[in-house]
Amino acid sequence: MQPSDIKALLEARLEDCDFYIQGEGCNFQVIAVGDVFGGLSPVKRQQLIYGALSEEIASGAVHAVSIKTYTPAQWADAPENVASPGQGA
Repeated sequence: MQPSDIKALLEARLEDCDFYIQGEGCNFQVIAVGDVFGGLSPVKRQQLIYGALSEEIASGAVHAVSIKTYTPAQWADAPENVASPGQGA
């Protein structure tokens, strides 16, 4: 699978989120940004992502997934957010 495949799956299964995917083969790093994560514990946030990829994980198409989740407000100040320099200044 390619990062674009993972992104398409997540976009189809989790509405109103932005996804930033890196990786190759069956190992991926997922950054997910959305209001849906507000008020959820870190475990519940990860469960949303794992749940959306459960078929691919069960089949072995996706073997390892590293997940970071943010609300839009958290993303504005996240170190991984290099798309908008100067945010939070």
